[in-house]
Amino acid sequence: MTDTTTDQPTRRAGGAVIPVLAFAGIVVAVMQTLLVPVIKDLPQLLDAAPSDATWVLTSTLLSGAVSTPIMGRLGDLYGKRRMLILSIAVMVAGALISALTSELLTMIVGRTLQGFAMGAIPLGIGLMRDMLPREKLGSAMALMSSSIGVGGGLALPAAALVAQHTDWHALFYGAAGLGALAIVLTLLVVPESPMRAEGSFDLFGALGLSTGLVLLLLPITKGSDWGWSSGTTLGLFAASLVVLVLWGLYELRVAAPLVDLRTTARREVLLTNLASIMVGVSFYVVSLVLPQLLQLPEATGYGLGQSMVVAGLCVAPLGLTMMFTAPVYARLSARYGPKTTLIMGLLIIALGYGGGLGLMDAAWQTIVTSVVLGAGIGLAYSSLPALIIGAVPASETGAANGLNTLMRSIGTSVSSAVIGMVLANTADDVGGVEIPTMHGFRVSFLIATAAVAVGLLLAVFLPKAAGPGQQHTQLRASSEEDAALERAEEVLRGFRGRVLDADGAPVARAKVTLIDRRGRQAGATVSDEDGSYVLAVPAEGAYVLAARAAGHGPLASSATHSGAEGAVDVDLALPGETVTA
Repeated sequence: MTDTTTDQPTRRAGGAVIPVLAFAGIVVAVMQTLLVPVIKDLPQLLDAAPSDATWVLTSTLLSGAVSTPIMGRLGDLYGKRRMLILSIAVMVAGALISALTSELLTMIVGRTLQGFAMGAIPLGIGLMRDMLPREKLGSAMALMSSSIGVGGGLALPAAALVAQHTDWHALFYGAAGLGALAIVLTLLVVPESPMRAEGSFDLFGALGLSTGLVLLLLPITKGSDWGWSSGTTLGLFAASLVVLVLWGLYELRVAAPLVDLRTTARREVLLTNLASIMVGVSFYVVSLVLPQLLQLPEATGYGLGQSMVVAGLCVAPLGLTMMFTAPVYARLSARYGPKTTLIMGLLIIALGYGGGLGLMDAAWQTIVTSVVLGAGIGLAYSSLPALIIGAVPASETGAANGLNTLMRSIGTSVSSAVIGMVLANTADDVGGVEIPTMHGFRVSFLIATAAVAVGLLLAVFLPKAAGPGQQHTQLRASSEEDAALERAEEVLRGFRGRVLDADGAPVARAKVTLIDRRGRQAGATVSDEDGSYVLAVPAEGAYVLAARAAGHGPLASSATHSGAEGAVDVDLALPGETVTA
């Protein structure tokens, strides 16, 4: 990994960084939840067949799954803040396209562009890891990781209110406005991370992974329309298997792969990613079941007869509770470790679904279920990035968390397909309309409970966590090891020396700036108590070393580095300050 600055990132991160990055994550979640209140009306709104209208949702899922690991890797290589802004900017463009059309194909294009925003979650986590002091890192990552649920829960009633009282295109204008605000706040508040991975972008790896994911997720999301045993569905599953195997073999041979499969195959990373799929499954079930149960008419005998807005308000505590669990998670993780908090979260989810089987008779009961599930999902989601970050180097944070976010997306996709199939197969035909049954709802809750049980089994086999009070250190451990390596590299490839006064005595706290041939700052540092300084060079060539200190005149000294040689010694002698009458 190459780092072209000697400033520690924790010195540059202001207090507003955490809420701004969390807000960006919430905006992404709002984009995903946007059309939930109008899903059943999409065929009429777009003048399309129901099977075609579902592409408006499927396209967002596919582009989000494809872009998440790619944007994570691009962030590691070229700057996480830069890629975060790009992700949200593409989403804003997609939202504006969707806001201006009621034509199916154009709407699909707009929704596909909106899916690119999913990369903001791992990029935000990576920025936090690179910049924040360890005492703030746990709760900050928990909030960022949970933002996808927070935004989803809060946006549901708001989107329902808009859809019920205004033109549905206003939903997209609102999403574009929130995205633009997130970009402005990020530009104003969030500094760029100095962390960079080595190597170049693996274009063939990106194309291979994208192809494999599309071939895998298409039959998962469209299998109920095409038929699970149809030639198209089975053929796409087989093709995805072949493509992903070939992609994996290729990635193992590349010097700078898109996804480091050797790191991914580590037990802690592999089990965490598999558990993430199970958490994704459990999260999406409640989002599918409770709104339908609440809105079904009371004449069914089990429907609760609530409006779209009230149904959204009853499910909103799911997101609110996830948000409030972030600081709780930080305390629990600091004492017991992220493995224990993941297990606790999964147990609470199991309790929520188990209790929910008997809490379906009134709206207030669905609120209780939402609160319990929100607490469990919040703890589980908060634990996942901490487990990943504790197992990978700092230069791979974006890509590793991108892959983890992808695993959650696959979990929600599988959940959507399986629960959709269950509800369809158990539905009653009433006047030509398929009505979900209570039996289908309960089977869905049982499936979620089974997924949680599998997640628990995987979590139990995670490596033993560090002892109480050592978790924040664990989160930053690999980052600090990388920083030590970077400092060693700076000594080997750069300029070093001492800042001295006119009498040859060392000058402490002198500002030393490295300026390249184009007059741009290429690095900066402050001399130590003995006057010593070290500056890395980003590339070979001619430079100017400028030094200044209080009580001394400034100095500019030319220096050249070949790139191949080690450290070049350059002492900087500051002249005495000239006093003029």
